[in-house]
Amino acid sequence: MSTSSRDATRRQILARTGALGAGIAFTGALSELFAGTAAAHSPGRTGYGPLVPDPDGLLDLPEGFRYRVLSREGDELRSGEGPVPSNHDGMSAFPGRHGRVHLVRNHENRADGRFPVPTVEGLTYDPEGKGGCTALSLDHRNHVRDERVAIAGTAVNCAGGPTPWHTWLTCEETEDKAGINGYTKDHGFIFEVDPADPHRTGAVPLTAMGRFQHEAIAVDPRRGVVYETEDAFERPFGLFYRFLPEKPLGGTGSLRAGGRLQAMRVPGVPDLSSIQETGACFDGIEWVDVPDPLAVEAPIRFQDFGRGGITHAQKLEGCYWGGRSVYFVSSFARSAEGSAADHYGQIWRYDPERRRLTLVIVFGPDTDVQLPGESPDNICLAPSGGLMVCEDGNGAQHVFGVTRHGDVYAMARGAQNTGTEEEPEWGEFAGVTFSPDGDTMYVNCYRPGTTFAVTGPWRR
Repeated sequence: MSTSSRDATRRQILARTGALGAGIAFTGALSELFAGTAAAHSPGRTGYGPLVPDPDGLLDLPEGFRYRVLSREGDELRSGEGPVPSNHDGMSAFPGRHGRVHLVRNHENRADGRFPVPTVEGLTYDPEGKGGCTALSLDHRNHVRDERVAIAGTAVNCAGGPTPWHTWLTCEETEDKAGINGYTKDHGFIFEVDPADPHRTGAVPLTAMGRFQHEAIAVDPRRGVVYETEDAFERPFGLFYRFLPEKPLGGTGSLRAGGRLQAMRVPGVPDLSSIQETGACFDGIEWVDVPDPLAVEAPIRFQDFGRGGITHAQKLEGCYWGGRSVYFVSSFARSAEGSAADHYGQIWRYDPERRRLTLVIVFGPDTDVQLPGESPDNICLAPSGGLMVCEDGNGAQHVFGVTRHGDVYAMARGAQNTGTEEEPEWGEFAGVTFSPDGDTMYVNCYRPGTTFAVTGPWRR
């Protein structure tokens, strides 16, 4: 089957899921995903049309859209600090002066990273850490005017999230201590990064926010509560956390004042994967203080949370704030790996005012793994009134759009074959985000590390 035919089949199947009662369960609760977004300019039921193969072999887009390569791993940073690091992951865009845009980008480098983040005085936490962030400054035409190290000496910087005061919280997806993998300091922390002036934030771990395999965060813009996901790789799986800062919404540096870290308990539900019915609601959600946020004796997910235990979930990844709620993604669950049940992805919504948790979307387990939504990862709200989702599965890699009507369409497809003609491989997408004016979508290809700016008829 040709790629264009396969994309059309995906959309047709998804459009029928409500009637057939199978496949991806978008019916009933999908509208909750778009709380607080504009309804105007949402793309039609077929998105922006079929993807057009890129003659340069980098990025396939719908007709009328175009891309600019902003940065590629191995090229020289504009600052002269060294090569552009590898493994481009989470990212966000912030407004700058005179129409400029500041991009801050994670690099999920482990000890063996091909191009580590260069160490820079005043911005390096652990000289043996190969991860970190770089910051790009763009003019109104998406020309790169500056590109430099924003933080170095961290490890496995996967995702994170923006704050209301326009800084980036970068998350280490590891819990290695000093002495492991050559590290000289403990890792598994969140660090705050000012994309406009990285030296203002430096390389200071926000220890009160916990030491664990962090993935992503979302900030409640009214209360200042920070929600955190944990992508633990083995049982017991990760937890969903909230951090109650001593100085909520206090601006850059305020999170260093400390606070309380708590984990979510859903009474009677030890494993979120056991819930399979879209729209399932749980009231009276409890938040339990973490006994040892620094995980000195044992990782947090192993700790004793007292009577009632705590609620776990496999592959807790994407996290974002929409309307009056926080949404978080479980990319998949596999009973063979220890989960209570199988699925190819869940999206949950937590309403803090009602203390209510709702299962908004379930992907599978009867879903064909070639359909959109296998292992959803980074996710963001789009100015068009829908969602953009980075797929992290097998085979061809896409950025998928989801309209307010519940239709799924392919927005981009990676064309950089890192395998062979007989056995092709494509790097996953990550860090999808939009410019403050909504006219540009920025997205990373994880490997080979490539950052794209995509423009076109978004408001068509």
